[in-house]
Amino acid sequence: MNYRSTRGNVKDALKSSDAVVQGLAPDGGLYVPVDFPKPAYDLEKLIQLPYQKLAQTILQWFFNDYPAEQLADGTTKAYADQWDDDSIAPLSRQKAGFNYLELYHGPTLAFKDIALQMLPQLMTKAIKLNGVNRDIVILTATSGDTGTASMRGFSNVDGTQVIVFYPDGGVSPVQLKQMLGQPGQNLTAVAVKGNFDDAQTQVKQIFNDQAFNQRLIDNGYQFSSANSMNIGRLIPQVVYYFAAYGQLVEQGQIKLGDAINFTVPTGNFGDILAGWYAKKLGLPIKKLICASNENNVLTDFFTTGRYDRRRDFHLTSAPAMDILVSSNLERLLFDVYDEDTASVKDLMERLQNDGWYQITAAAKAKLDSEFAAGYATQSQVAGEIKYVYETSGYLIDPHTAVGSFVARQYQKNSHDQTPMVIVSTASPYKFPETVYHALTGQDTQQQGLPSIKQLHDLVGGELTAGVKELFDHQPRKESVIAPDDMENLIAQVLKLK
Repeated sequence: MNYRSTRGNVKDALKSSDAVVQGLAPDGGLYVPVDFPKPAYDLEKLIQLPYQKLAQTILQWFFNDYPAEQLADGTTKAYADQWDDDSIAPLSRQKAGFNYLELYHGPTLAFKDIALQMLPQLMTKAIKLNGVNRDIVILTATSGDTGTASMRGFSNVDGTQVIVFYPDGGVSPVQLKQMLGQPGQNLTAVAVKGNFDDAQTQVKQIFNDQAFNQRLIDNGYQFSSANSMNIGRLIPQVVYYFAAYGQLVEQGQIKLGDAINFTVPTGNFGDILAGWYAKKLGLPIKKLICASNENNVLTDFFTTGRYDRRRDFHLTSAPAMDILVSSNLERLLFDVYDEDTASVKDLMERLQNDGWYQITAAAKAKLDSEFAAGYATQSQVAGEIKYVYETSGYLIDPHTAVGSFVARQYQKNSHDQTPMVIVSTASPYKFPETVYHALTGQDTQQQGLPSIKQLHDLVGGELTAGVKELFDHQPRKESVIAPDDMENLIAQVLKLK
């Protein structure tokens, strides 16, 4: 299995382990399979596999230059006792009309754990496979959860350094405490003045700064990424779509072969792109519904075919979705443009230089047949949290509430009653202030850990191990820099000559 850039030539393709280590292609594009897998499999048998075996099977389709025993070892370690549910991604039975795929049972309480417990396994094995003799610098911009999950996944992993940039004031108090409190000698997290897009844009520029990259190499380092731009981060997310389907069949909610819909709250488009890849692999998905918050650039794109980042940026109660430049959309464009890299490159250059682009009518028609989209305002998010809890006693976080509200509106407007799965991306206890206010109409007395206790006192139940662990974190002092200083900070952290 070889990987090419969405903007480059097939002749420059890499084997999968090299693509994992590189993270981002040198031309700024994202790595995609040269030939997308077309495995022959028995769906009934596949979806009955334990999560670890299911992950090993699917990863082998995409990363077949890794020996099977290495992937087996990696999936066993990635999905072990650091999870508070043996099924890894349990599917709730019907709650307020929907099934919620709970992806927050890992160590940092967010869906990013599913990929970022696996990525260090892929990365370290790739380094050994390819004889890489440099330390890997995991350079990542985060809107909250990726930073925490990548730091946890790579903590004290030999031969790696993790440098995370997050928007100053743009993450929740619990997310901030998690990032600043992760133990590990190889971890750095720094706030950047501006929003997530400012941080992500600068990270991409640093990746593409050839002189700085050469300086890294001269000092025994090379960059990689833990963002979903990295194919090693994206593919593990495909697994839970199959796992969800298997649980629906097991619960008797559908029969084998029946189509289902997924609604996915997304900002950087990685989570829903994994669903698209699952569908390309043959999973019976009818529609993928893209759910946005008030930063609804993706909703407008799927509605009109025009992507326009030139708009007001909103800080919302769902900060992981406070994004105006959705990087992984480039991989979907590669598909709907029939792998025409020149067209993809032109669209990305238009986005960078002019702030917008318009796709062709043919590409738009392909999207219309596969996707739908909607968004939720702050008040609608709060209303959905309260509605789901009062209807079913089920607690959801604001990101999940975005998905839940959009799914409800989609069914109302489309009359599509295909069984619906909401991808639930984070524990409600990561955003206790928002959830408490939604349920009571009142603010918590304090932010962060005290608000977790206040929410728990309100709703009761048993706190998970991951939530309890938050009270043990001892955060480091926060640093804030300008985007233009990010490269200098990296040089200081790595002590570059």
